[in-house]
Amino acid sequence: MCGIIGYIGPKDVVPVLIEGLRKLEYRGYDSAGVAVVREGAVELRRSVGKLNNLERVIDQDPIAGDYGVGHTRWATHGRPTEENAHPHRDCTGKIVVVHNGIIENYLELKQELQGDGHCFVTETDTEIVAHLVERETGNDGLENAVRRALMAMRGLFALVLISADDPEKIVAVRKGPPIVVGLGDREFFVASDIPAILSHTRDVVFLGDEEMAVISRTGVSFTDFFGRSVSKTSQRVLWDPIMAEKAGYKHFMLKEIFEQPTAARETILGRVSQESGLVFLEEMKIGSARLAAVDRITILACGTSWHAGLVGK
Repeated sequence: MCGIIGYIGPKDVVPVLIEGLRKLEYRGYDSAGVAVVREGAVELRRSVGKLNNLERVIDQDPIAGDYGVGHTRWATHGRPTEENAHPHRDCTGKIVVVHNGIIENYLELKQELQGDGHCFVTETDTEIVAHLVERETGNDGLENAVRRALMAMRGLFALVLISADDPEKIVAVRKGPPIVVGLGDREFFVASDIPAILSHTRDVVFLGDEEMAVISRTGVSFTDFFGRSVSKTSQRVLWDPIMAEKAGYKHFMLKEIFEQPTAARETILGRVSQESGLVFLEEMKIGSARLAAVDRITILACGTSWHAGLVGK
């Protein structure tokens, strides 16, 4: 599962993003990146590997600002490369998205967008979101462009977007994977999990399924995907940081046990067609003839993963 963090407020955004991503390292990842909007332009820094690599990239080519988004990626669609690391942009370079989950119909949407003249630079399903929002952008704000884009997307996903053309705003969307909004003193946060923001605020709002948060410097508004206002109540988180990483469970083992249905669903989603039952593993780059000739699969695992391997056997 990927990690997401967003911030808008008076602080320098990059240290806040890096700190938040570090608190999400337990989720696992193979690349990381941040995006900051400053003076009407989006600046991205990305790297493969651990956060230390991203910090070195930023040290060599500094960026600064007071709002932006960050992401740790565990590769699903596309190899673990710098190009495939989040955040991703549209053709104009002004719309930025980070994403957790799967866009099930991304190949269909990608072909449609390419037919409209959109150019893609990554192997990910995430990039199509930025291009969809670009296509739907009008004069009624980023959030409405996102709402229109959502109508074309199938799957389970959490999205956080910013746009240089609609500054001082972060749009967060939940359809499946969790999104939490943090309420601070003249500052606001959005994340995929509580540990990312717990050192800054204990007052949070959890997005419900098919809900959107529009975050600005003056506050947060909540709606459903059709723009209808949703009443939300903030909650005070009393967990200590260690308990927060366990999502309130007493042990990490319990957390992982109860996360298994979601993990299995996210693994299958976008890889198995609900209509035909066909399996899609495009990252393997293996043709159908070669795949048909495979007569042996070796499963390597240890610990409880060995039992998962036995299921595969």
